[in-house]
Amino acid sequence: MRTSCCLMTLLLCGFAHATQSRPNILLIVADDLGYADLGAYGGDIRTPNIDALASRGLLFTQFHTAPLCSPTRAMLLSGNNNHVAGVGRQRGRNDNRPVTHLPGYEAHLSDRIAPLPRLLRDAGYHTYTAGKWHLGTAAAHSPLAVGFERSYSLLDGAGNHFNGVGFFEGGSIYRENDQTVEWPEGAYSTELYTDKLIEFIDADLDDGKPFFAFAAYTSPHWPLQVPDDYLDRYAGRYDQGYDQLREERFASLRQADIIPANSEMPPRNDAITPWLTLSPDEQKRESRKMELYAAMVENLDAHVGRLIDHLERRGLKDDTLIVFMSDNGAAPADFYNDARFLDFLRAHYDNSRYADFGKASSWISYGPQWAEAGSAPFRLHKGFASEGGIVAPMIIAGAGVVPVATKSRTYLTVMDLAPTLLEIAGAEYPTDGSVKPMLGESIVGLLAGEADFVHDADYVTTLFHRGQALVRQGRWKLTALDETFHEDEFALYDVVSDPGEVHDLSIEAPKQRDHMLELWRQQRKQLGITLPTDL
Repeated sequence: MRTSCCLMTLLLCGFAHATQSRPNILLIVADDLGYADLGAYGGDIRTPNIDALASRGLLFTQFHTAPLCSPTRAMLLSGNNNHVAGVGRQRGRNDNRPVTHLPGYEAHLSDRIAPLPRLLRDAGYHTYTAGKWHLGTAAAHSPLAVGFERSYSLLDGAGNHFNGVGFFEGGSIYRENDQTVEWPEGAYSTELYTDKLIEFIDADLDDGKPFFAFAAYTSPHWPLQVPDDYLDRYAGRYDQGYDQLREERFASLRQADIIPANSEMPPRNDAITPWLTLSPDEQKRESRKMELYAAMVENLDAHVGRLIDHLERRGLKDDTLIVFMSDNGAAPADFYNDARFLDFLRAHYDNSRYADFGKASSWISYGPQWAEAGSAPFRLHKGFASEGGIVAPMIIAGAGVVPVATKSRTYLTVMDLAPTLLEIAGAEYPTDGSVKPMLGESIVGLLAGEADFVHDADYVTTLFHRGQALVRQGRWKLTALDETFHEDEFALYDVVSDPGEVHDLSIEAPKQRDHMLELWRQQRKQLGITLPTDL
């Protein structure tokens, strides 16, 4: 849905009410935050600062990402499909099946897109980032290379929150601007990234230029580690176990009007050991994992609050648009027991001592059992193209956002943010054919209170990643969830009436399935999607 010139003029007037200049933009991305975690979404974790954003802005219940971190970031910074943007397959340094010879599988931002930070910089914005990059470790693909003026970044997908040990040989790579740096002794990730972003903002405060600041936090991504004063903040809170928490979260989301009252919770995942069959010691260790996760989320919220408070002290808060989002669904990974990483992690970390859970010497993750409580209304979790893997929390508040304390149920994707921020900044996306046009559409009209939806009924979203496939048009979603991928495995859902993807309508609606399958085949060719059997 495109915004008219008149509406854009009115919106920019709203954004510039105090300084007659374009707004600052603060983009905050949480890493693996679950849909059902935040207080504003009905969750039980204490998140007063993020909840306060929702009270003065728009909370989105149908915001869609990619199933994993790296493709989401590629789509976020390009406004395009993950294949067009270069991350058709998330690849780490330990990946034994690298795919670099095909367009779409470069594992860094491609030359087929114009990156958001570069366009904002060229339009007169200062551009800063601190936190997770995950879009290439080479200097040619670094944050500086795509348009950030100042950066302090973890180039890999994850790392120890207290040091640079990481989870593979050589440790995680950190780069400040154009220099590889060592992790500062005594630092904790969320505090460090907040400090750096504040430092960057203050460095250019007096020149009158607006800024784009990307706070790419690595919390609450595993390993679950927190400062000592957070270790016991949720002691005993999750002793009821993950099965009951999933039911509680589902009920609280309905009560908070985040999901419809007639929503149906997906069947329990039989692969997860029932809580009541665990021994008392197993239950104790399991509940501790969720306690630490909740503490990480609360700590993240505190540093989000620090950022916002700093803007207020500097007189910048009213002239800053703030976007808060998660990059995918809740995370099920347990790398401590993963054969690919087991030898290294067991040599550098020790999870045998319960008393050390959550400290720098441990490598704890909470697994699919708690992740499914984090994505309670939906099926599965991070890594899957089901709604549980790709529906994430997002809140937008601040300069120019007219609806306040309002929920939006309109369908959005992470690709819509780049065109939105470019329009708000008055920046131009190339139209000379040098790059592919963005597939996302601006949500400026929605933020201005002048529109109720963004995409019309014919809009198509397509995604493929490691055998996880989906094509969506309107209320219909065709999806396959097996890494071996075959078109026969596609299931058809009406995700408006059935967001939990409980009822496959392939037999009841064969013509709709055929239509969606044809869309998939067309999109495959247009986007350059290569199936696993062809790699």
